[in-house]
Parts: sequence; structure tokens; C-alpha cells
Amino acid sequence: MNERKPRILIAKPGLDGHDRGAKVIARALRDAGMEVIYTGLRQTPEMIVEAALQEDVDAIGLSILSGAHKALIPRITTLMGENELEDVPLFLGGIIPDEDIPVMKEQGVTAVFGPGSSTQDISAFIWNSLREI
Repeated sequence: MNERKPRILIAKPGLDGHDRGAKVIARALRDAGMEVIYTGLRQTPEMIVEAALQEDVDAIGLSILSGAHKALIPRITTLMGENELEDVPLFLGGIIPDEDIPVMKEQGVTAVFGPGSSTQDISAFIWNSLREI
């Protein structure tokens, strides 16, 4: 990872139209020395995984505020597996109830960052995750 900046895909899956948090994280990760690809609003799981493949990303971050994480995450992780992206860390931000976090992790999510999470903590998590690969 020392030869190039890590490439991080930030996406807003589903119909949620609130992207301020995703944009804040994208900016913070850029400031932390990462290259960020932001896909924009209303992305399907297929669009997200296709972008991850095309952009050859090192990690994927999703912002979900709509409560659709229980439907979206299984589809995204299935597509990631079908496309040999199992080694790409997947992290979530947004409104994920505490009782759903263990389920998300069982489905392949590496970390969940809720409201009020520090951008420094998110950046450190990504750097540490990429060192472990």
C-alpha cells in the first residue's frame, strides 16, 4: 500500500437521498491521504459492486440512513463474493440499530460507524484494515 494511495469507494445504496455524511467522510478520507471514489445517491447493489470492480478499490464504505441495511447488505456481500471481492473491507455508516450490528458483521461488514463517529477513527480503521490485508 506504500506505493499508491488506497482507493476507497463511498456509496449511498437504496433510495435514501441524504448524502451529507457520505460527503463528509469522503472529504475526511481524502484529507487522510486516500483516493476516494464517490458514486452518488441511489446506487443499487449491482452498481456499487460494479464500480468497486472497475475502480479496483481497496475498501468500500456505505452510508445507509433509510433502514434498508437488512435488505441491501446481504445482496452487496453476495455480489462481492461472486466477484472475488471478499478481501475488500466493507464498512457502514449511518443509522444502524445496535441490535443489527452483529448481524451486519456476520454478513461480512468489517465495521459500523454510527452518528457522532470521529472521522479520525474511521480513517484509522481503514488504514489498519488495509495493513492487515
